[in-house]
Amino acid sequence: MISVHNVTFAYDGTRVLDGISYVEKNPVITGLWGRNGVGKTTFMKLLAGHMKPSNGEIEIMGHQPYNNPEAQQYLCYMQEDHPFSEIWTVGDALRFYKYFNPNWNQALAEQLLDIFKLPVKRKTKKLSTGMKTALQLVIGLASQADITILDEPTNGLDASMRKKFYELLLESYDAFPRMIFVSTHHIEEIKPLLESIVVVHDGKLLLHEPMEEVREKGIWLTGESNQVNKLVANKKVLEESTMGSIKKVMIDDSLTDEWRELARISGLSLEKAQLQDYLLQLTESIKEVSA
Repeated sequence: MISVHNVTFAYDGTRVLDGISYVEKNPVITGLWGRNGVGKTTFMKLLAGHMKPSNGEIEIMGHQPYNNPEAQQYLCYMQEDHPFSEIWTVGDALRFYKYFNPNWNQALAEQLLDIFKLPVKRKTKKLSTGMKTALQLVIGLASQADITILDEPTNGLDASMRKKFYELLLESYDAFPRMIFVSTHHIEEIKPLLESIVVVHDGKLLLHEPMEEVREKGIWLTGESNQVNKLVANKKVLEESTMGSIKKVMIDDSLTDEWRELARISGLSLEKAQLQDYLLQLTESIKEVSA
């Protein structure tokens, strides 16, 4: 479905992406995560064919996406704050994207309009941030494009609407499996839906792993300093703090029954780190090593 081989991209001589390789052969919901300014948006725009790599190759359904109408029929890329024409109504936007998406599901589009309470005759420029986001979601899901890329798809939505979107995303995927690429800062909320995760850091692909493995990564150990130090002596420590004789550390490892037993024997408390915290500390540790 997607093949990226040794792709680099530079703006005015400044390298933004550096030798990224990425392959996804099967329909899957994938989360894209990274700190601000690390190349996520550039990566999505390259996949969508909005820009051409400086070096390397990208294939979408066997076609190079840049300036290629054949590839575009398989793609739907909804950017954060997507640029709609100022003269369009909501209905105009749906008609435009229906024309360019051969898998378009009109019944689903109408259902989603009702769920998100989007007025068909309202100008897109008059939509609130949340309503504009909802319109982007309607188009992204109703397109049923083989490669659907959603950039920060919950921007401006309240908690209840974000939850509803996650339900709708999963229902749409189950009904019509395809590659859905979701860039989000709400990784904790969306992780139950994800089957894999891609982490971009400083222009490189840091992780591309099954979600079932990554969601178990990151362990907090707390207890007497000497006992903690013994258990983590050969482990990568991502974060640590000490108060008196008590030490708390996050290590880059998976939570297992073996760890639970080691912690019990050593008299230490053990808990799973939140995925967001784990990814932040993982990328922070790499930044410190590079400095």
